Amino acid sequence: MTDRPILFSAPMIRALLDGRKTQTRRDLTKTFARYPQLEGYETNGTLKPVDGRKVPCVEFVHSPLGLWDPETNPGGRSGWYVPLKAAVGDRLWARETWRPVGSLHPWDLEIIYDANGEHRTIKDGEFGDEDWNMPKAAERGNVPSLFMPRWASRLTLTVTDVRVERLQDISEQDCVAEGIEWVTRTSSGNFYRNFDAPDLPIMAYGAYRSLWNHINGTGAWESNPFVVAYTFTVQRGNIDAMSKEAA
Repeated sequence: MTDRPILFSAPMIRALLDGRKTQTRRDLTKTFARYPQLEGYETNGTLKPVDGRKVPCVEFVHSPLGLWDPETNPGGRSGWYVPLKAAVGDRLWARETWRPVGSLHPWDLEIIYDANGEHRTIKDGEFGDEDWNMPKAAERGNVPSLFMPRWASRLTLTVTDVRVERLQDISEQDCVAEGIEWVTRTSSGNFYRNFDAPDLPIMAYGAYRSLWNHINGTGAWESNPFVVAYTFTVQRGNIDAMSKEAA
């Protein structure tokens, strides 16, 4: 089992908290955006066995440039890379936008999460020898999700399934599991938030398409990249605090 951070936007954090989100998809091809030499080459999305763990990757067929992760492919003879490296059984701690409110005690710290305004108090010494200097943290403003430290995380995901597929192959059921926001139900079925036309709710597949483009930019859905689809369970709690409780 491996622990890794994973970024989520505020709407997706709220979906996790509400119990609406049990899947996430990540574009496997973004890693190669800075390599124009690979443009136009056929790609295969697949899972590779690495140290007994099946991890997601993209393989470039007959590419002129061999790209590799030395950790997972030390020979460097294949044109594939593993961006996230998570496998079934791994734990992911969610990174989100947050900010310190202030010191409640010389070494304690109160923080607030941007997604829903929830407050949390971190006690001095709560995370052992990890020295993260609370007084200095209390002087900072909003902290982007990318820079959330592990001790500030409040959501822990345990990976139960990993698949590699084309983005547009997602099912209606999986679109719902991605956390799209329900709006109304009619005789035709359930309708969800439509980022392309907010006043016109749409069914699950179209709603997820609009969400993907909203997060990743115009045309991201149409490019139909290989993605890794993670299914997970969600627990509210800091990953290290949970480990201490289980010990």
